[in-house]
Amino acid sequence: MDDQYHMETLAVRAGTLTTEFGENSEALFLNSSFRFKSAAQAAARFGGKEPGNIYSRFTNPTVTMFQDKLSALEGAEQCVATSSGMSAILATIMGICSAGDHVVTSRSIFGTTVQLFTNILKRWGLEVTLVSLTDVDAWKAAVKPNTKLFFVETPSNPLTEIGDIARLAQVAHAAGAYLAVDNCFCTPALQQPLKLGADIVIHSATKYIDGQGRVLGGAVLGSKALIEPVYGFLRTAGVTMSAFNAWVFVKGMETLQVRMEAHAARALAIAQWLEQQPRVARVYYPGLASHPQYVLAKQQQRLGGGIVSFEVKPRAGQTEQEAAWEVIDATQLISITANLGDAKSTITHPASTTHSRISPEARAEAGIKDSLIRIAVGLEYVEDLKADLQLLTQA
Repeated sequence: MDDQYHMETLAVRAGTLTTEFGENSEALFLNSSFRFKSAAQAAARFGGKEPGNIYSRFTNPTVTMFQDKLSALEGAEQCVATSSGMSAILATIMGICSAGDHVVTSRSIFGTTVQLFTNILKRWGLEVTLVSLTDVDAWKAAVKPNTKLFFVETPSNPLTEIGDIARLAQVAHAAGAYLAVDNCFCTPALQQPLKLGADIVIHSATKYIDGQGRVLGGAVLGSKALIEPVYGFLRTAGVTMSAFNAWVFVKGMETLQVRMEAHAARALAIAQWLEQQPRVARVYYPGLASHPQYVLAKQQQRLGGGIVSFEVKPRAGQTEQEAAWEVIDATQLISITANLGDAKSTITHPASTTHSRISPEARAEAGIKDSLIRIAVGLEYVEDLKADLQLLTQA
């Protein structure tokens, strides 16, 4: 179906498997194992000589539908579904890298991802260098003979910086390395990194793929040759997506395109409004002409996405954190939570939540100030969201 139909149609129709009962909605297979017709078939399945389901840790029909649908949307040959977005990143590293390999990653990544790379994986022999997302020359300078992987988030969390996927892919490939792109903020509805030269796409399906904050899941996508070792790690280690969660994601993807367009339209309206408010020092949103990578964002994304971050001006006698917390605590409608991608708008203070476990020096280097607030704009009426942020209108 991939070349024949458009994104909206693929989101609704791709990957669907139908049983003999002829159901029009995807079936949910809540079983752990599958029966074989004979001992010979069991041996063939386990030996990889015959396709089919074996055990739901690594083969389940509902999970397969999720994988096939997301593969169609991203234009990937293969997808491996995982238990969470973080497990998708871990599975990628464990499947592709070995002790002694070198990974170059942006400083502008999710705080837990920073911890995974610079704390846990370093202890197991992975060499990691952090550079500026937007400075391509810094990526070139960071390359070593043992460089195996470039890892980026674009747009980044929480400042929505934009990395040039095509140029970073060229640098990575010239070094004999792979480029992995976390596409969580855009989803394939707004950005398809593989078509821009990336080798691997990673998702926290927990966010926009679901779209209603219900379940956890992740995914790794790319060519069959590259993703097969990731599948091998999942098969053995068991960082597995549950069938129920896969079913929720499959249904979520049916409305992905229309939801992302709605999120982006509302986020742009909020970002434009924030730029006019006296308590706002700076707004970060790729759809604004004031964004440093506005032109690049227009080239590689369909729309700006649903994430808006901004810095608050402290009142007299306030610290930057006190000013940000005052704005957050004054909200009555927007949910105070660090999750994103929900139909409900959410608001958080990155320095004390999502990025609290990295050092103050690392936060400063990444540009995450104590005055910074991140809003994941949901699907509420825009004027109601503005009214909930009225404290920003008071000089």
